[in-house]
Amino acid sequence: MPERRGAARQGWKVAVMGVLLLVGVLLSFAWGRYPIAPDEVVGILGSRVFAVEPFWGERLETVLINIRLPRVLLACMVGCSLSAAGAAYQGIFQNPMASPDILGASAGAAFGAALAILLRAPSPLITLSAFFFSLLTVGAVWLVSTRARGKRVLGLILSGIMVSSLLSAGTGFIKLVADPADQLPAITYWLMGSLAGAKLSDVAFAALPMTIGLLPLLLLRWRINVLTLGDDEARTMGVHAGRLRVIIVLCATLITSAAVSVSGTIGWVGLVIPHLCRMMLGNNYRHLMPASMLFGALFLLLVDNLARNLLQTEIPIGILTAFIGAPFFLSLITRGEGHG
Repeated sequence: MPERRGAARQGWKVAVMGVLLLVGVLLSFAWGRYPIAPDEVVGILGSRVFAVEPFWGERLETVLINIRLPRVLLACMVGCSLSAAGAAYQGIFQNPMASPDILGASAGAAFGAALAILLRAPSPLITLSAFFFSLLTVGAVWLVSTRARGKRVLGLILSGIMVSSLLSAGTGFIKLVADPADQLPAITYWLMGSLAGAKLSDVAFAALPMTIGLLPLLLLRWRINVLTLGDDEARTMGVHAGRLRVIIVLCATLITSAAVSVSGTIGWVGLVIPHLCRMMLGNNYRHLMPASMLFGALFLLLVDNLARNLLQTEIPIGILTAFIGAPFFLSLITRGEGHG
């Protein structure tokens, strides 16, 4: 009975996060340089499904549908994906410092985007290049790790550090030869991470790989609990640790690549949010994984609202997540909770 009551409490906490996310989405639609009343938000969105007599201006509808809707959706999707990937990596690698870029996905995406900008590719191709090179990088990391001696997990992490370093050097070289008048600022801004200029086409591009990656993580979350006990214990419980680790890495890589390709490099979300959720719900991935998804979406949505409304000039969202995430994680470490 105490276990059931504890599980029920954890379930309620996850449900509250879902409600807070829904409220945050509605407030994000209304908040901005062109304020939109809540009833107008509901009316405009409802008019896409039902026959509603317009009681709002055409400009407000354009702002909501073409600017805020894709940006709000993308903020939730990226935050959800990065946080879920971070929680998954921390579980399967049994490393509290694991983050979505541990296998080089972010470094690969940065190189791909920088190369596309250098070649003056249009915006859709920049996104596609970032996504492709992100997946290619993690594939290269995996291939290198299979030839490494010693423990497989350690070899995978060290391979990720090495390949990431090489690609970061490549990105630095591209910045060196880029045109300082237009290409270099574009590359630098992309590397800072931003959701400015988000389009519904970006949402559509990221939706499929994110869905394909997030669903298995959600369905297999109880098995991640088994992996945290170690491979030998997992084997005694009938779980093939190696096969499951491959599946989790593939799913986490897919959602990380999709997220970074449409948002640029956004750090700390996948590192801090899972730790914060552990403080609230414990280490059971049955509740930790959905909580990380919901709270990650809510966190990045709130940070993006600050990024676009705090100053007259929009702040790159990667800068804000670092300003918020680094001091918070430092406080976790100094209090001894960063190893939860």
